[in-house]
Amino acid sequence: MRKFVAIVVTVLVTGCASQEPTVQSGPNAETTFDGLVRIDHSRFAVAWIDPDIDLTQYNKIIPGGADFEFRTVKRTSAMQARRANENEFWISDSNRQRLIDTVSDVFTEELQNSQHFTLTDERGPDALIINGALHDIVSMVPPDDVGRSEVWLRTLGEATLVIELRDSLSNEVIYRAVERRAVQSPGGQMMRSNTATNWAEVRRWARRWAVRLREGLDSIHE
Repeated sequence: MRKFVAIVVTVLVTGCASQEPTVQSGPNAETTFDGLVRIDHSRFAVAWIDPDIDLTQYNKIIPGGADFEFRTVKRTSAMQARRANENEFWISDSNRQRLIDTVSDVFTEELQNSQHFTLTDERGPDALIINGALHDIVSMVPPDDVGRSEVWLRTLGEATLVIELRDSLSNEVIYRAVERRAVQSPGGQMMRSNTATNWAEVRRWARRWAVRLREGLDSIHE
């Protein structure tokens, strides 16, 4: 059962790994402050699980919300940024809100498409709370500058993704994963930076995570 649950949870959030995911065991097993045990061979940089929880008991999802934390970056003009050779840039309040709305909408859309889980706001033995967060969000898109030459970027920005799954009755965290990822095109190809293409890429980045989460949830009951 311990091995089965570990595989299910790793597929839930990360998809198939090149090596079979396993839960560490024995006196040297890495354990978090709240009793989760490290999973080896997860596609996340780090991931932990409560090895005694059977995820097949859950068929409902309670969206637990998400936190968005932006790196503190000094606001400068395009000219100042070029002179200082900066590669991290201030994000306006409107763009911060747009990022929050975009990521939230995409994840909600995908969870609503689940074949085996339904969204609910009622706690119960069959309900799983999903919490997400993006920490240390940083933009690598330079500020607008009328008349400047075209800008081509390999990476639009970065953020650290945190996903937690909780039992809705006990509020106990049963899974946690953390990984930093860049917003970039497949293969890390250079791309022309403009408002339309940048936001399209952000949406695709969020969609990849959301689809993986939704497919993983459905795989529990397949």
